[in-house]
Amino acid sequence: MKNNRIAFKVALCGVFSGLALVFLLLTTVIPVGTYALPIVSGILLVAVAVEFNTKWAFAAYFAVSVLSFLLSGDKEAVLYFIMFFGFYPIVKKYFERIKSKVLSMILKYLLFNACMIGEFFIGVYLLGIPAESFSIFGVNLPLVFLALGNIAFYLYDKCVTVMIGYYITNLRKRLIR
Repeated sequence: MKNNRIAFKVALCGVFSGLALVFLLLTTVIPVGTYALPIVSGILLVAVAVEFNTKWAFAAYFAVSVLSFLLSGDKEAVLYFIMFFGFYPIVKKYFERIKSKVLSMILKYLLFNACMIGEFFIGVYLLGIPAESFSIFGVNLPLVFLALGNIAFYLYDKCVTVMIGYYITNLRKRLIR
């Protein structure tokens, strides 16, 4: 019986990891996918965290991160997944457990901004994206993107909450029989 449970965990992790990887690979052929598909890939790993635990979800996250880094042509999308969107849906529950909603949101925003700033510098210094390409007519685009990203993060956080609830109330019953 225990072997069946382990086989089920491995199979379910494999299915969701495979789907997440497919979405990350699609970023090469879908231009807007650079921003949208890492989000979808991260949300897919929520099922692993809900069904099993954070350890299994992080194992799936690690596998998807390594494989997408090796296989995907869109390294910026992979960086978005690795630096934030892949692990945030997994660790979101820890932020939600904080009694103070204000402190919870402040910590979420600190994490988001640190990850996005880190992603920018890794992109510039590791991937070789020229820093001058981020300035148009004297406007520093990374700061504009970061400001807009903070607004989008608020919506993203709410959507992840809704998706987790939808999975637990609707999809889980159909998936786990």
